This record gives sequence, C-alpha cells and structure tokens, in this order.
Amino acid sequence: MAANPPGDISDANFLTVAEVAAMMRVSKMTVYRLVHNGDLAAVRVGRSFRVRQEDADEYIRRSFYDAG
Repeated sequence: MAANPPGDISDANFLTVAEVAAMMRVSKMTVYRLVHNGDLAAVRVGRSFRVRQEDADEYIRRSFYDAG
C-alpha cells in the first residue's frame, strides 16, 4: 500500500477545543486565543474549531521553557 502524499490529512486525529484545553490544562478561552492569534493551527468546521493532535503536540514542544 502506498504512503499518503505530503499534506494528506486523511489519517489526522482532530481534537475539539475542550480536548486541547484539557490536554494542556488551560481554559478553552486560552485555546481560542491561541487559535485566533495564529499560534495554534486549527480547522474551522461550521462554528467550531478542530485542532490536529500533531499541531497541539508541536505547540507544546515549541513552548517548553528551560528554567534551570
């Protein structure tokens, strides 16, 4: 079976804003702010937003701060 071409999101796992907020342990409003500011990629579905699991994970990876 052939691999999916680059940019193909047919196998993507999408999360709701509430699921992203729970994963990050922040409020839903914080997630909405991240989406509206362009800091977190999201897809608009009707009146809702969906965030790919990969994008949420990448945002968290980029946000690590070394305090030590």
